[in-house]
Amino acid sequence: QVQLQESGPGLVKPSQTLSLTCTVSGGSITTSYYTWSWIRQPPGKGLEWMGVIAYDGSTYYSPSLKSRTSISRDTSKNQFSLQLSSVTPEDTAVYYCARESTIEGGYDYWGQGTQITVSS
Repeated sequence: QVQLQESGPGLVKPSQTLSLTCTVSGGSITTSYYTWSWIRQPPGKGLEWMGVIAYDGSTYYSPSLKSRTSISRDTSKNQFSLQLSSVTPEDTAVYYCARESTIEGGYDYWGQGTQITVSS
């Protein structure tokens, strides 16, 4: 059973950089054909895909967030991380990490989500 767990600061001040980590258990982030995404949901809005890191370490980002987003991984800890720079209150959301199979398609495992509030 694969489990994902987000961790982060909860509250971030405007203009700062948000850093989140997703710890994966029950499966390796380097296993072929799986990708690992960050997805967020602002209050009252739908899910927004932010970016992904693949099993080979390649990354892809949402065009609307690409200039502010970076995704990296620590294979020794089986973790992948998100950095979002220059945050504003519009970045307030529940942030999720999730796994997708490139063979079967669709997200099969999600973290429980972590609330991030951007406020001074």
